[in-house]
Amino acid sequence: MPAPLLGSLEFNAHPRRLRIAGTRASSAGLFSLLDRCGDAAEARDVFEHYLELAFGLAKPAARAAPSELRRWKASYLKLLQGWGMDANGPAGAVLKGWVESRFGLVPTFHKAPLRRFPSPAWVGYLEEKATSRYHSNNIHQQLDLLFEFCQWMLARFGLLGCGTHVQLWRGSSRCEEQVVRGSLRERRCTVRLNNIVSFSLSRETADCFGDWLLQARAPLVKLLLVPGLLDTRSLQGEAEVLALGGDYEVEASYGC
Repeated sequence: MPAPLLGSLEFNAHPRRLRIAGTRASSAGLFSLLDRCGDAAEARDVFEHYLELAFGLAKPAARAAPSELRRWKASYLKLLQGWGMDANGPAGAVLKGWVESRFGLVPTFHKAPLRRFPSPAWVGYLEEKATSRYHSNNIHQQLDLLFEFCQWMLARFGLLGCGTHVQLWRGSSRCEEQVVRGSLRERRCTVRLNNIVSFSLSRETADCFGDWLLQARAPLVKLLLVPGLLDTRSLQGEAEVLALGGDYEVEASYGC
């Protein structure tokens, strides 16, 4: 899938199934087990247990050696927690780097607009993208499986309904620089979002995150994380959805 097409309004209007090459084939045992699951809770347990075994993510025993207790193993859960605390920190850089690697969508912002290359903003992003704190333990492969699992769960158990799109909201105070067509004052416009972006299923929750409230219709095939996908409270309180970015047609309203 060419990146310009994936990030376009045309793709959002007429989405096509996305697959990360080789991910399901290399973990055929996982998806065979998932196919036998009778409900979403059982599938979550299977997925999380598989990744624990495959990437050594289980917590060490209390009697483990001190060096093992101190050892940091990058995991998709820690990465998501880091994103939730600061999308412009090292965890955010690794997630943006994964999207760049797998889908070809180049980030547009990390602490500052990423325009001319090279630049101090780009150098800072590249340094954080390669940080060993998060960028180790095959973190890209973990994210590959998370994306494929999300798509499997959406199709199998209809976590967000049975359609092809979902209504999402995003609060922001920096919308003006993201507009590529139209105007926020005209209510309907096209914005260019970062290569991975947070939305919310809740209008009221999104309204707390900025002066402008953007409503978008996002294709399910561009989603990486949705509420109910994982048995964790990370990001759950905000009904947060992580989606691949690019151009989105939005309806904008100014908050009170």
